[in-house]
Amino acid sequence: MRAKLNLNIAFLLLLSINFAIGQNFSIGRLKYQGGGDWYNDPDAIPNLAEELNKRTNIKTELTEKQVSLNDEFLFKYPFLFMTGHGNINLSDEEVKKLKQYLTNGGFLYVDDDYGLDEPFRREIKKVFPNNDLVELPSSHPIYHSIYDFPKGLPKIHEHYEGPPKGFGLFYEGRMVIYYTWNSNISDGWTSAYDDPQEKREDAYKMGINIVAYALTN
Repeated sequence: MRAKLNLNIAFLLLLSINFAIGQNFSIGRLKYQGGGDWYNDPDAIPNLAEELNKRTNIKTELTEKQVSLNDEFLFKYPFLFMTGHGNINLSDEEVKKLKQYLTNGGFLYVDDDYGLDEPFRREIKKVFPNNDLVELPSSHPIYHSIYDFPKGLPKIHEHYEGPPKGFGLFYEGRMVIYYTWNSNISDGWTSAYDDPQEKREDAYKMGINIVAYALTN
């Protein structure tokens, strides 16, 4: 059954993150240095945006917006998506900008597409040296914001043995980063893989939950 996010809630939230009235919500794909393929699966965000438009009242731009941490338009995007397979290297200025972005209301969703775990954890520790990524229980609201995942994070692709894990990094009580490992939600948004329909559906539902949670917390 498809769910609808209350239009009034979505509207007020867009105002609270300094969006102009009538301007659609945009997901920014985070560009980074170091050799990792930040650009992979280019249809993932447009496909998720299409599902957001179909299933919720969060009116979302269909075109992917690519943004770096030094981009003057960084703060136009309340939600950033980061993925890849390889290395990440943040400059001192980028570390500063990312912390400023996250502590001023921004949200970062990171999906390990295999091989991102070690460099991501290393670089994010530069941003928040005193804050740790903590594994979220299945009862956390991000798994129930629109669609219900009683067992927590779904597993879309098998990269490692064992269950998928979702981690949050909290700043002053607010989750500013959500990180998925051994799940690869975003691969379920792209047409590059012939995933079973039930896996693709889980991926879209979880993606919608992540966006809804980010905009309401």
